[in-house]
Amino acid sequence: MPVTEAQVRQALKSVLDPDLHLDIVTLGFVKHVGIEGGHVALRIELTTPACPVKEQLKAQAEEAVRRVPGVTSVAAEMTAVVKGSGRLPVAGDLAPQVKNFIAVGAGKGGVGKSTVAVNLAISLLQSGASVGVMDGDVYGPSVPKMLGNEQRPQALDDKHIRPNEAHGLKLMSMGLILDPDKPVVWRGPIVHTAIRQFLGDVVWGPLDYLVIDLPPGTGDVALTLAQAIPVTGAVVVCTPQDVALLDVRKAVAMFRQLKIPILGLVENMSFYACPSCGKRDDIFGHGGAEAWAREQGIPFLGAIPLHAQVRVGGDAGLPASLDPKAPEAVKAAFRSCASELARQVSILNLSRPTAGALEIAR
Repeated sequence: MPVTEAQVRQALKSVLDPDLHLDIVTLGFVKHVGIEGGHVALRIELTTPACPVKEQLKAQAEEAVRRVPGVTSVAAEMTAVVKGSGRLPVAGDLAPQVKNFIAVGAGKGGVGKSTVAVNLAISLLQSGASVGVMDGDVYGPSVPKMLGNEQRPQALDDKHIRPNEAHGLKLMSMGLILDPDKPVVWRGPIVHTAIRQFLGDVVWGPLDYLVIDLPPGTGDVALTLAQAIPVTGAVVVCTPQDVALLDVRKAVAMFRQLKIPILGLVENMSFYACPSCGKRDDIFGHGGAEAWAREQGIPFLGAIPLHAQVRVGGDAGLPASLDPKAPEAVKAAFRSCASELARQVSILNLSRPTAGALEIAR
């Protein structure tokens, strides 16, 4: 008997997404089944190109179909289309073509929040996603320098601005507009207006992820974002020591109060590996942020080691994720964090009642 598509799809129902605990057929991931004699060609569409279990699902799908009587060979093509929250754009929406808004915050300064935000964005871009970075720190904007693009953005007309581009990322920051030698002394209403203009007047275009670097602490910018756009979730950056965790608690409490889901926690400057002797030194302690995240039920995205080249690259406008001089261990740490972040975004979006129903119905 010839192999049928129904048999193939039935076999693929044994392949479960490890996070959603549903099979890839029910989730709508199987987009094409081609059968020619005993050869079966599959196209499986995941929810992010940064999916950490892509190869696992590919192997399981091919093995499941290979067991169907009459199948002699299987080839699965793995593709990805990033999912959003399922919102339906309406008139007046800010940045309506952005699928996911990801806020990166910390309860205090000095933990490397902007460095993490920039390198997460680069790593998501390297996975094949379309990504932008919005520098929400209106008081101390540093993202343009870190990305090596400090040119004034181009106006498209009397109201709209084209974002700059750096290393393939779309970029907007107050640092691109204001005099770098003049302090920003603004009250809340002005900050609110500026952030809304960054979202509404900047022509971001279609983006899978817009990473928003928040200012240190808890304040006006996070509140404005919660009121202005459907923030997908927040990433909280921390260092390992107990003192830093005091401020992380405040940041997490703020996001929860604003009804912004916590996508995960990153432990930055987690340890130092001496480049000369190879000895590891836990300068700020180690594992405190991870342990606390697990106690709170917050996903732990990963740990970033402390290395001089991360600072050097940031000062030179070449983030560590792109810097050929940066150790592979550092790059791999950022890639792993970005992959886990994309995973949490996908889980959240597919778990929402409306989005999940839409995906399963497709």
